[in-house]
Amino acid sequence: MSDLFWLTDEQMERLRPFFPKSHGRPRVDDRRVLSGIVFVNRNGLRWRDAPSAYGPHKTL
Repeated sequence: MSDLFWLTDEQMERLRPFFPKSHGRPRVDDRRVLSGIVFVNRNGLRWRDAPSAYGPHKTL
């Protein structure tokens, strides 16, 4: 799917101060998760219908 939504580097830098700090456990890819959330909301999808490129739907 070439029509997937991905946040740009500039957008990620503006959002970075709002990400929680990691406490021992490695964090998932914030760009992948946030881009998936935006994609699902823009397209009116159910979480489980999110494309697999954004990872498991339970992490969105």
